[in-house]
Amino acid sequence: MWSCPIPVGDRAERSGCGGYHGRYLVVDLARAAVMVGRFEEATLRAVLGGVGLGTALLAAWSEPGLDPLAPDAPVVIAFSPLVGGPFTTSAKFAVVAKSPLTYRLCDGLCSSAFALAGKRTGFDAIVLRGTASEPALLVITDTEVRLEAAGPLWGLTTTVTEQAVRDRLGPRYEAMVIGPAGEHLVRFATVQHSGRHVGRGGLGAVLGAKRLKAIAVAGDARCRIADPEAAGRLARLLTARSLGPATEKYRLVGTTANLAVLNRLAAMPAYSFRSSQVAEADRLSAPSLRAGAYAERRSCAACTIGCEHRYRTPEGGAVRVEYESLFALGAACGIWDNAILRRALARCDELGLDTISTGVTLAFAMECTRRGWLDSGFRFGAADRLVDWIEEIAHRRGAAGELLADGVRQLARRIGPEAERLAPHVKGLELPGYDPRALPLMAVGLAVTPRGADHNRMTAYEADLARRGDRFLATEADVVRLVELERRAALLDSLIVCKFLRKALEPFYETTARMLAVTTGWPIDADELVAAAERIVGLRRWYNEREGWRPEEDDLPARFFEEPLQTATLGELCLSRAQFLRLRAAYYKAHGWADDGSLPPEWLDRYRIGEIVSRLRGR
Repeated sequence: MWSCPIPVGDRAERSGCGGYHGRYLVVDLARAAVMVGRFEEATLRAVLGGVGLGTALLAAWSEPGLDPLAPDAPVVIAFSPLVGGPFTTSAKFAVVAKSPLTYRLCDGLCSSAFALAGKRTGFDAIVLRGTASEPALLVITDTEVRLEAAGPLWGLTTTVTEQAVRDRLGPRYEAMVIGPAGEHLVRFATVQHSGRHVGRGGLGAVLGAKRLKAIAVAGDARCRIADPEAAGRLARLLTARSLGPATEKYRLVGTTANLAVLNRLAAMPAYSFRSSQVAEADRLSAPSLRAGAYAERRSCAACTIGCEHRYRTPEGGAVRVEYESLFALGAACGIWDNAILRRALARCDELGLDTISTGVTLAFAMECTRRGWLDSGFRFGAADRLVDWIEEIAHRRGAAGELLADGVRQLARRIGPEAERLAPHVKGLELPGYDPRALPLMAVGLAVTPRGADHNRMTAYEADLARRGDRFLATEADVVRLVELERRAALLDSLIVCKFLRKALEPFYETTARMLAVTTGWPIDADELVAAAERIVGLRRWYNEREGWRPEEDDLPARFFEEPLQTATLGELCLSRAQFLRLRAAYYKAHGWADDGSLPPEWLDRYRIGEIVSRLRGR
């Protein structure tokens, strides 16, 4: 279709600091054009990489108010200074765009060799704009960018597409791909590489709107490490810690262990958030899954933890199983047959569907049918229909495709106000597997996170579970822990290092500062990283404000304040509206934001948000 060489003067060269190439690539798919931009060191130190750098580039290269599926809406792929270095769990990349599900910021992370190959193209980030004239494969190396026709790939599943790209280009290329769900603009479609997913918020649909079936990367550009000997010593220490008690749960069982724990705490949502503690949960527990179905344990690229536990499917393959998927497609839908669930998870992966949004949206349709608001065949426990519904959603066909492919919020709006007060979402993103009525600090975390109802951008449940005494009596003083967890998550997502390593990084800011210092050569300390983390948290909120965020978006569905849960061990649970508002106000205050959660001018000036974004676009 077209090919553009990268000018010799814009190709990778040894940058002034370690860990970075000091440049980013802008590709215009429609105009067959490429541009190379350069980073100033001050910008890189301010936002680091990953979601921090990706958000800044997204803001710089998009006009406010763009529809997420519009041709000029950009997608940013951002790497980090640690990618390609010796540190465990650092082979990760971020994809950042405006979400077609929430119309707010969406930043997704993926651990895979795509990060290693992508950084070897000689760029710290890639910005994609425009729309290809036909289904396409984008190929990026350290010397050339080209767009190839990919018509025969359109309609293929994710694994088949990856293999087809590898067969076409050769084994040195790594390709991130979309499945049929992304092609059909399902608003919770994923991006995949090597069985790992950029899952939430519909970034697969953004690529589908650009007619990009796959992005393949390869190259020979390398970043230097400022102090290789010190980096090696620190890397060996962290590797040893990654094999210790801080990560034992993930190595031995994986996140499926969370199901039994959260069910015991009356926090595991079931039957579309009508229950949070059910006897049937034992059928999806880690021991039940492992009995007769366990296949193997795997690690992501450059990872020593090995948290990926795979289970056999009835068809003879194997699929990665996580707690969130078991909650969404299983407990939320009242489906307890783990063989059916393994088959359903495998189809979601192959079709490119986010399992959380798929399951929670299906479960909400079941709840609406139960209440008489939908005249449909959706019913709790319909294990025999689960895989068929998944196929219909991915291809936008049949009853499920028509009703559910745009997510919970749109379904509730079609039904009316009664459904909207129940719909389990925040800012349009479906809730993960934590019932807010059982975790009051998590309730605030779900409400305020820029990506929408999200458990990974703050890990707020840790604040509830670490509180001494009754977790239901959380006070404003406990919010300090919530804010600290958010800053740590922002830093990990920007460096980028896996959150499963977080407990092995103590003392946290000192250790992460040392990782960055030995890589880059910067005289960076813990205080600078705390400031960078706070800046990244605010930058993401600032982007949402620019795109129309309103204070009332930092809230939960009314049902969580109005409909108590009946639990076997804790009796009646209901989220206190007054407590929620006090905790949310304390959260805003702890960040130094306005009473309504907006960012004051003095806060923006202190963290130089406008300056950073303007500098990236040359404005």
